[in-house]
Amino acid sequence: MNPMLVLGLNGNFSDEDADLVPDMPDLFFHDAAACLVKDGELIAAVEEERLNRIKKTTKFPINAIRACLAGANVEPRDVDAVAYFFPEANTDLVLNHLYTDNSDIPARYTRELIKERLKTGFDWDLPDDKLFYTSHHVAHARSALMRSGMSEALVVVMDGMGEESSGTVYRADGEGRLECLASYPIASSLGLLYLNATEQLGYKFGDEYKVMGLAPYGDPDTFREIFESLYTLKEKGNYELSPGYLGKLVGTAFFAHNVPPRRRGAEFTQQHKDLAAGIQKTVEKIALHVLAYWAEHTGLRKLCFSGGVAHNCSLNGEILRSGLFDEVFVHPASYDAGAAEGAALETEYQLQGPGPSRPRLRSASVGPSLGTNDEIAEQLKAWESMIEVERPADIVEGAAALLADGAVLGWARGRSEFGPRALGNRSILADPRPKANQTRINAMVKKRESYRPFAPVVTPESAASYFEMPDTTGNFDFMSFVLRVREDKRDELGAVTHVDGTARVQVIDPAVNEPFHRLVARFGEITGTPVLLNTSFNNNAEPIVQNVEDALACFLTTDLDYLVVEDFLIRRRAGGPLAFDDFVLRFRPVTRLTQSMRITPAGERVLTREIYLAYGGGPRAEVSRELFSLLEGVDGRTTLRELAASAGGLSEEMRSELYGLWQDRYFFLAPRRFQWKSAR
Repeated sequence: MNPMLVLGLNGNFSDEDADLVPDMPDLFFHDAAACLVKDGELIAAVEEERLNRIKKTTKFPINAIRACLAGANVEPRDVDAVAYFFPEANTDLVLNHLYTDNSDIPARYTRELIKERLKTGFDWDLPDDKLFYTSHHVAHARSALMRSGMSEALVVVMDGMGEESSGTVYRADGEGRLECLASYPIASSLGLLYLNATEQLGYKFGDEYKVMGLAPYGDPDTFREIFESLYTLKEKGNYELSPGYLGKLVGTAFFAHNVPPRRRGAEFTQQHKDLAAGIQKTVEKIALHVLAYWAEHTGLRKLCFSGGVAHNCSLNGEILRSGLFDEVFVHPASYDAGAAEGAALETEYQLQGPGPSRPRLRSASVGPSLGTNDEIAEQLKAWESMIEVERPADIVEGAAALLADGAVLGWARGRSEFGPRALGNRSILADPRPKANQTRINAMVKKRESYRPFAPVVTPESAASYFEMPDTTGNFDFMSFVLRVREDKRDELGAVTHVDGTARVQVIDPAVNEPFHRLVARFGEITGTPVLLNTSFNNNAEPIVQNVEDALACFLTTDLDYLVVEDFLIRRRAGGPLAFDDFVLRFRPVTRLTQSMRITPAGERVLTREIYLAYGGGPRAEVSRELFSLLEGVDGRTTLRELAASAGGLSEEMRSELYGLWQDRYFFLAPRRFQWKSAR
């Protein structure tokens, strides 16, 4: 077998500063990502959102490609093949529909667009014979199988939709072949059914995990008859959803029963909670019906589960407890970002045949690093007007003591994780014991609903003492399974035990992440509880932090007590977050300023000034006349002090307004001499 380096891609073809067509749908090739696979090994992977700072971005992953190449220290000429996560004809057809609705946009198709983006971004003339396309569900299945450590297994993909299916069942035969056993049509999509219920609850695409967190507060029996009217379970693992427009199936049924949708921002009623419980129970029942039949029919006792539905951790916990399998593996990036890796692996398989078997994936830390300690020290020094920095003799010992004393820490170390979970390299950490920490952190950092749960991370030797570990083996490295907290431990783990007595558990092995394991263990030695609260390091306006600049921005615009970046411990200076006079404001590629005339209810004409982020669903905010005038002069080089000089300096009102916009990430702020060295 010849050595092979394959670049896997997911995402659409939009530029950094503009979408391919106006109002690009947020479902159009979401979770953009890039990865590098070398002889079957995943050597680098990162989602574009971590770099362009747009949650669940659909844009072409130009920054992710750049980061992967740099992280692996390779050039475009070293890449043997580029793999895309959908078939060419299917992708071109979707593009054609977009062009039909946007007749003024030139009609260019997938192959041309990919090659153009690579040429523009890297001066890379990719030959046609190096560009490959993969079936979407095969990509999901291949990544799950290759990372599971299994040979013969049942491989099941469930998501919103692939080309013509929403679910596919495969048999992996031990020789790398994936035999398709069954395919479930888009009209039976569990992913779209759950999304429809998510929208009925006032949320949007990408918020399904919020519904999963709300479900335990409800009673699934309240609307059981309505939900049971939406599907029919059939023989041989088949099922059908009711006829009608799938995207509105739940909404139509509930409207017929005089249950209106929740308006975004409204309070959650018991009806809303019961609806969440009902859709969760419905999807669990249908999915287990499918899995039970194919487990019995094939006799296979090992399961690889992938696709967006596989990120439903409550469902995954039910699969473990069902006893259908001896072992279950869920890929840490089961949603579409992981299909970039699957496309690369499938392309390698088609070109080279099956490679050597590989052990089960234990770590998802394959993203970009934060740099060396010397590089980080230089960056931190540039922020000294806002922060104080020290370098303890043992950062783990120091952090454990702070956590035991009640502090909430931002924790950024090593390479970032691939997938939606923070697993100990880009995390917010806290004491899991006080129940008040749940609402405290939701308010101080996340600015989100107080019901939302946080996850525990526990050492392997203590996992069974705190959680009901099932007989079925699960890969608990990636926070993919909801387990029951032991009844006598629920009060002890007040901040991470959900209302139904469960928790989404991560077990941290020292062989996977020694510093993080040592932190959890040392906290246990101090407090008697070898468990930490672990949630993603981000606020409500942004994806998980990637680099030093992101970590500092999140720390300075939230109420986190301390920040750890590699071996450095960081505190705010008094008044530090507002001491940005000598900082440079830089607009994001999608930042826009606009003025428009509106008519008030009284008939008056009023000039409105706004800043907004130009992508589908992007936020916008009204700004004062004084600040708008300052923002018009932003050039990415001039300090705020210099920009404000003609207006007599930064008033307290302008300073406060700027800080609020920085919190919502309408722009980046950094010291002038920092020069944004971090990769974007």
